[in-house]
Amino acid sequence: MERKGIISVGNWLVDSVKFIDVYPAKGNLTNISRVEKGLGGCAHNVLVDLAKLQSGLPLYAGGCIGNDEYGQMVLDAIRENGLDGSNMVIREDVATSYTDVMSEIGGTATRTFFHCRGANAALSPEMVLGAECPAKIFHLGYLLLLDQMDAEDPEYGVVAARVLEGLLAKGYKTSVDVVSEESDRFRRIVLPCLKYTDYLIINEVEAGACCNEKLRDEDGNILIDKVREAAHRLIEGGVRELCVIHFPEGGLAVSKDGEEHYMPTDMIPLSEIVSSVGAGDAFCAGCLYAIHEGYPLEKMLAFANACARFNLSSGTSTGGAPTLEQVNAHLAISSLKS
Repeated sequence: MERKGIISVGNWLVDSVKFIDVYPAKGNLTNISRVEKGLGGCAHNVLVDLAKLQSGLPLYAGGCIGNDEYGQMVLDAIRENGLDGSNMVIREDVATSYTDVMSEIGGTATRTFFHCRGANAALSPEMVLGAECPAKIFHLGYLLLLDQMDAEDPEYGVVAARVLEGLLAKGYKTSVDVVSEESDRFRRIVLPCLKYTDYLIINEVEAGACCNEKLRDEDGNILIDKVREAAHRLIEGGVRELCVIHFPEGGLAVSKDGEEHYMPTDMIPLSEIVSSVGAGDAFCAGCLYAIHEGYPLEKMLAFANACARFNLSSGTSTGGAPTLEQVNAHLAISSLKS
């Protein structure tokens, strides 16, 4: 069977984004200027960003939701974006996952998340391995936020590694994303998965946690040499084809055969950033589309950076997602400027 398209299985949730003046110290008050609700989670964000490209690429959705109002929002989004939702599992005994996002206005546009795991915690290995479709790439995420995938496995170290090996056996190219959190779980959960992962697409915080290294200096400046070293270490740790590390200042990719490319971001003023919620997933979606279409590393990173840039214009995870025509027009203008 000739495989085509992308399936994303993992987190589906509702984001309630509350825009605040500044994140308060414990016990203090801050003002909420407005609230926007939208869907989020790795599977949703990546698939909707891909759908909005309007490229015609087949897209497949998988995951676990509750039979409730938020679950209906998920199903509506799947239908409205032309996704194949035949691999979605609906449960009566759990609630659809949700997150309250506190997004600071101006300044650094920092956001803080308060998450109810809900149905995502019920996503089982059997559900993931049972997902059937003719997609070429199987994107799983977020690790560290899928309880059953993150559980210990006596043979593989973590259940996700066993699942990823099963997906490879079914003929998929595997892609993995993880969530940013303050914990010591990265090395226990992510590292055993590397040798079953074709494409690892993560940010600098997650890469640093996997390698037990700081990829920024004390002033918060990105350390490109450290990022490069981390990418090579992750490749050496088992990543099968490509490791991509992204950050607001740009992205760096290293392939298994030693090819490497760094692409800085065309930075925009902080005052023009509405929110950075979903920017990492927009970058990831851009990478996956480019990988699927066989783009070289330089073009892949430029395309992914552009997808993330458009995302910053909206308060929700996918509200700023561009079409393929818009991305290509932006890249054409950028190339003229350079």
